[in-house]
Amino acid sequence: MIKISKIVATICGIGYIKKGSGTVAAIMYCIIWFLLPQFSDVAQIFLLILILIAGVLSATEVEKIWGEDNYRVVIDEVAGMIIALLFIPREIKYVLAALALFRFFDILKPLGIKKMERLPVGWGVMADDVLAGIYSLVILHLAIAIKLF
Repeated sequence: MIKISKIVATICGIGYIKKGSGTVAAIMYCIIWFLLPQFSDVAQIFLLILILIAGVLSATEVEKIWGEDNYRVVIDEVAGMIIALLFIPREIKYVLAALALFRFFDILKPLGIKKMERLPVGWGVMADDVLAGIYSLVILHLAIAIKLF
């Protein structure tokens, strides 16, 4: 079970990259999302639910060997990017804006994001990125609505 949890938590090994593994995981999801135009919003929501469940379970499991919120766990970045890209027009400028906003919120952890890490085990690992994704989504939708792009 621990081997499967490592594969899931690291998104097939991306988490083993020493520097910037979270950014790489987020970029990989952006590329997949952008290149699959048939990937509907409904499919993304379904994927998000699966990623959230798998993320909580795998992060909880690998925490036993790697410690709390280890850098190798990057499934949370994928969950955050899924949220940041929900209902966004499939244009490169929006993908780049979503990525920049998400990484800003994920790295700096303002507005209560840091507090989410206090949740127990895998919940805390996933929750801060979920909130970072929500903030990114809201800001990007507001920017689109007021025609900043």
